[in-house]
Amino acid sequence: MKILLLLVCLSLTVSAADWPQFRGPTADGVTTDTGLPLSWSEKENLVWRTELPGPGSSSPVIAGDKVFLTCYSGYGTDVKEPGDMKDLKRHALCLDKNTGRILWNQEVVSDLPVKPYTGTYITTHGYASSSAVTDGMGVFFFMGNAGVFAYTVDGRPVWNVSVGEKAHDWGVGSSPILYGELLIVNAALESNQLLALDRKTGRTVWSATGFPASWNTPAIVKVDGHDELVLNASGRLRAFDPLTGRELWNCSSIKAAELCPSIVSHDGVIFVIGHPGGQSQAVKAGGKGDVSATHILWQAQKGSNVGSPVYKDGHLYFINDSRGAATCLDAGTGMVVYEQPLTSRQRRDRFYATPLLAGDRLYCVGRETGTYVIAAKPQFELLATNVISDDSSISNASPAVSDGRIFLRSNRYAYCFGGR
Repeated sequence: MKILLLLVCLSLTVSAADWPQFRGPTADGVTTDTGLPLSWSEKENLVWRTELPGPGSSSPVIAGDKVFLTCYSGYGTDVKEPGDMKDLKRHALCLDKNTGRILWNQEVVSDLPVKPYTGTYITTHGYASSSAVTDGMGVFFFMGNAGVFAYTVDGRPVWNVSVGEKAHDWGVGSSPILYGELLIVNAALESNQLLALDRKTGRTVWSATGFPASWNTPAIVKVDGHDELVLNASGRLRAFDPLTGRELWNCSSIKAAELCPSIVSHDGVIFVIGHPGGQSQAVKAGGKGDVSATHILWQAQKGSNVGSPVYKDGHLYFINDSRGAATCLDAGTGMVVYEQPLTSRQRRDRFYATPLLAGDRLYCVGRETGTYVIAAKPQFELLATNVISDDSSISNASPAVSDGRIFLRSNRYAYCFGGR
């Protein structure tokens, strides 16, 4: 009862130094923090490093002096010997932001089967890919068909609910977001639903259906004095009233077997990227019904299959995950400004992380070859390449920022880099 009262009385307590959700406080991969390190290694600018209970692809989120992550163990950590699916555990983790010490570890076990640890996709990111979201009082974890779990930031369980029992061969990719008293969850793979849950109780407030091939995180777009909740599904971009779930408008969009990148918006324009072959488009927000004929501003044959884009000064920046190419588009026209490979032909890499924009720098995390820092300007310039030579595990997560430090995670470790 005391825990429930805590959440009933919550008010948003996230501070300017926090990174409360996937892609940060403004959900667009942008930080206003200054003084971030340009370079680091296992010996340079390392504040702490913590070995994790298992692998995972979720990005760090931060509230106060706490860092929240997910990982998994017991099954699916070795392709040759994946183990017994019944032994799979997901972990909701909290680390001390200043020391990296694990403060609490909530283990989640489900009787529902996941898809076997075989094939191309599930083996690249595993069973803990969704980032948590926090308001500074509670923290919420989406664990696929195991359910959604709410804890206080001190690790006390509050509630958990199922959002669908299905499992997909490619696993889960979407992260939850908070909107007022609602927790928004894209459960397209588990139940073909977009859900709004009461964040105090987990009760379903509204739901909408019709989201094939949607792995992206919902986003809030401000337009004409109101908010729109926008989500991309294969072939259709859809906008909803976030309070009621009423569909406001929809638009023809990128059609692909999977859509992982989340949208980014600026001044009422939504930018969408996706598709393994590379596609992108700009859509004017707002309107009613099908706005395909009136609201598509441009379309281009450049994009990324996993990582989301960032916007700066009239340009879109993203990394094409299959070719490892840093790409800059003119946000007004969709024309290519530059496309530059970050890795050599001898060592190709894929990029699942979304770039971090910090002032005049973009931090781009590769899965195997380190973090590339490039200039955030319409002329390509590589500023630094940062490699942790004694950690060869995969890095799928996007960076987080707090108090002038960068927080990263690989399948093996969580890291904090910056000045001491």
